[in-house]
Amino acid sequence: MKWILVAVVTVVLGIFLIPEAYAYFTKRSYESEAVTDTEIPENYDVATFAGGCFWCMEPPFEKLAGVDEVVSGYTGGEEVNPSYEEVTSGETSHLEAVQVYFDPSIISYEDLLEVFWRQINPTDDEGQFIDRGYQYTTGIFYHSEDQRTAAENSKSALDNTGRYEDEIVTPIKEAQEFYKAEEYHQDYYKENEWRYDYYRGNSGRDDYLNEIWGEDRKLDLPQK
Repeated sequence: MKWILVAVVTVVLGIFLIPEAYAYFTKRSYESEAVTDTEIPENYDVATFAGGCFWCMEPPFEKLAGVDEVVSGYTGGEEVNPSYEEVTSGETSHLEAVQVYFDPSIISYEDLLEVFWRQINPTDDEGQFIDRGYQYTTGIFYHSEDQRTAAENSKSALDNTGRYEDEIVTPIKEAQEFYKAEEYHQDYYKENEWRYDYYRGNSGRDDYLNEIWGEDRKLDLPQK
C-alpha cells in the first residue's frame, strides 16, 4: 500500500521524466542478508521491534542519544534471505522490523519500549494503519530474559493505563534471525524525504498517535 501512495504522487509530479528517479523505481530488489554479531557495535545492545512500515520506525529511534544505528529488515519468519517483494506481498512469514543498536549506559531498553509504544497501534492484529496484512503487524523480539521481562512489564503497564478500549495484541517473542533489508530501504526517510513525507502524511499513523497519546506522545529523552 505504501508503494501505491508513493507511485501516485510520483506520476502526478512527472518524476519519471527524471532518469535518476526512473532508475530508482525500476531497480531490481535483491535478496536480504542476515545480520551477524560482528555488525553490532562493540558494547552496544540490540533491540528488535516490528511496527508496520519500517520506514516509519527508523526516525524516532535514530534521533535518540545513545543509539548508534537503526537497521530496517525482516524477522519472525522461516524463509531464508527474503526479498522486499516477497515480504510485502505476504509470500513469507516475516514481518517488516527494525533493529536498534543502543548504548545501555546512555539509554535503557525500557526507554526504547516507551518510544516503541508511541509509534504503533498495539490493538491491531491485521496490519498497521494504511498497510494491511500480517507482514505489517507489530511485535517485540527480545534478545535476553531481561528484555523479555522488561517488555512484559511495559506491556502490562500500558494495558493498565486504560488508554486503549480494545485488547493490546502486540506479541512478545524471542528474537529470531534478522535479515537486513535492501540498501535503498535504509534511512529511507533521509534519502527520499519527500516520498517518505507523502507516504507518512497519508498513512494515518500520526493522526492516530496524536489522538491516543496527545501531549504524552513526546518523551523527554536526550536527542542527538
